[in-house]
Amino acid sequence: MIRIIIAESHQIIREGLKLILKNESDFMIIAEAQNWIQVLQTMQNHIFDLLLLDIDMPGKKGLELINELKEINPQMPVLALSIHPEDKFALSVLKAGASGYLCIDSAFDELVTAIRRIYIHGRYLSETLMDQVAVNIMPVNKSKPHEQLSNRELETMYMLVSGKRVKDIANELALSMSTVFTYRCRVFEKLKIKNNVQLIHYAIDNELIEMKSVLT
Repeated sequence: MIRIIIAESHQIIREGLKLILKNESDFMIIAEAQNWIQVLQTMQNHIFDLLLLDIDMPGKKGLELINELKEINPQMPVLALSIHPEDKFALSVLKAGASGYLCIDSAFDELVTAIRRIYIHGRYLSETLMDQVAVNIMPVNKSKPHEQLSNRELETMYMLVSGKRVKDIANELALSMSTVFTYRCRVFEKLKIKNNVQLIHYAIDNELIEMKSVLT
């Protein structure tokens, strides 16, 4: 049996949550609270498995609320409810110590799943949150600008660096001059440069060519 305390300041939301939870045979609502003082009292007077917490509760809000609760009981599972969308607030709440986060708009659809996941695994992340977490923990893309060039753009870059004119490149590659100009513009744009001199410096700085090959 999963013993739950509902700490929600809005009665209409509290009643809706109760209706959902009472339909689950393995859930037991053991107490309710509608303000910060009542939250503390119910925590002291009951043994419970999960606190369903409105983090927009009057008197204490957001991260301050989570931080104080985790100071009282660092191991306490807290499923945070909020009016704020996940992409605005959820990661900060999870970092503060919450076990999960639900926006009120999605809470009634995901509530049962979230509670069971926290009870069994200690954590609940929606698909939206999993994407956010992945973005935050993935290493920053360290690829260099020239690695984004296509084969033809790279070929054009090397020929420009070697001193060939657009007309020469067009003849050698059997392309029109306008096509070569297009490739050159793409190279300049991707490398964030403005002219051939800067292109040569870029190629040397990134060890794409040796300096002596440009000077001879």
